[in-house]
Amino acid sequence: MVKHEKYMQRCIELAELGMGLVSPNPMVGAVVVHDGKIIGEGYHHKYGEAHAEVNAIAQVTSKFENSAELLKQAVIYVSLEPCAHYGKTPPCADLIIKHQIPLVVVGCRDPFEQVDGKGIEKLKAAGIEVITGVLEKECQWLNRRFFTRVQKHRPYIILKWAQTNDGFFAPGDGSQLWITGQQSRKLVHKWRSEEDAVLVGKNTAAVDNPQLNVRYWEGRSPKRVVIDRRLELNKNLNIFDQSTDTFVFNEVKFDADGRNKYIALEDFDRYVPQYILYQLYLQDIQSVIIEGGAHTLQTFIEAGLWDEARIFTSKIVLKNGIKAPQITGIIADEFPSGDDGLQIIYNKPII
Repeated sequence: MVKHEKYMQRCIELAELGMGLVSPNPMVGAVVVHDGKIIGEGYHHKYGEAHAEVNAIAQVTSKFENSAELLKQAVIYVSLEPCAHYGKTPPCADLIIKHQIPLVVVGCRDPFEQVDGKGIEKLKAAGIEVITGVLEKECQWLNRRFFTRVQKHRPYIILKWAQTNDGFFAPGDGSQLWITGQQSRKLVHKWRSEEDAVLVGKNTAAVDNPQLNVRYWEGRSPKRVVIDRRLELNKNLNIFDQSTDTFVFNEVKFDADGRNKYIALEDFDRYVPQYILYQLYLQDIQSVIIEGGAHTLQTFIEAGLWDEARIFTSKIVLKNGIKAPQITGIIADEFPSGDDGLQIIYNKPII
């Protein structure tokens, strides 16, 4: 079992290279081993492109003239159950069967209805030995965003905010104040590149005029989400600059203006977080990082609709202003971020 875990850990490392690029698909890594040596490896690079198993097997066939014989004596490790259906690409289970790979080691089952055990069943029906559950918890955690979307019909929710040392979120007079340092801001831009969308409330959009992109990090900018009940925001704000898809939740209209999409909610007095997250789920958005303001963050906290919180605390003392959100959960980690402190909290055991 130890050797299985060794190769599965490599699958997880490979899968993580697809962070921010494969949604709404899961991140998957695959390793082909022959006689105790890795002869091919791959991961899912981008949504709509080849899956991990395809890339790993392709590496074997391109490197070895006798690849057909090697594969018939090999083991393929995959962090997530091979698919058994036609989607953007053909079934990976069929590819493994075609190459007659005799043993498949799977990290965890795929909860997606069109797979969910069917890939494993197809492999076994073809006479292939399948071992499941190797580093299962780690493989499930890797794809906690994907599992949340499939099982809960909503995106995975990350709350992010910065607070002063005395627990304030922002000045009370509506002015803008940078609470955190440059290193923390750079880290936030990295996080944005990893998630599908970033959400803010109307006041944050109006006061801070954020771009909500990844200026301090290489990668793709997330889609933007803003809550503007009566459509009072100025159309010259950065969030309406057409640089990426922007969803505007309101009670006035359904409409589209280029990449700005207006979605009217039936009831803006109750269940607003639930309605928003379900609409984003329908848009294939797998994860959302909510960055403010304090009222918006507290609304999602009180609805219990969050999975993790990332809270920066600076050395600044404000003495008065808007109080930071109040949250309770499982403290997972605490560490410095430049001159700031960073705390990671989980709502409950996610996987």
